[in-house]
Amino acid sequence: MRFMMIVKASKDSEAGKMPGASLLAAMNRYNQELMKAGVLVDLSGLHPSSKGFKVRYSADGQPTVIDGPFAETKELVGGYWIIKVNSREEAVEWARRAPAPHENQDCEIEVRQIFELSEFEPNEAIDQARELGKQLQNNK
Repeated sequence: MRFMMIVKASKDSEAGKMPGASLLAAMNRYNQELMKAGVLVDLSGLHPSSKGFKVRYSADGQPTVIDGPFAETKELVGGYWIIKVNSREEAVEWARRAPAPHENQDCEIEVRQIFELSEFEPNEAIDQARELGKQLQNNK
């Protein structure tokens, strides 16, 4: 089972302020634990939304590009981990061990399970997605 652990953006991260040395050290120790346990799939921090954009689709499917920054800071993603574990309970335990992602403020890590192809009814699109997944693995 794969889970995404999502760190929400903060006013500081949206202002481009980098985490302090003690938080970076704590995150590094945690990331090393994830790696040693063999559960870490991917992780990254994100630039502020001022460097990003959204693509909004109208009801007729026409895309419009909207440049950042975006107003709702607490709804924005500031970073993430993807872990592969054996159960929801194991994901909960890893999430509880993570350092608080923002210094000196209330914050949270949202954890969501990632869909696996095996959860979908078999069809041609799923077969093509499996082939794409194999190609991606071969490119690593």
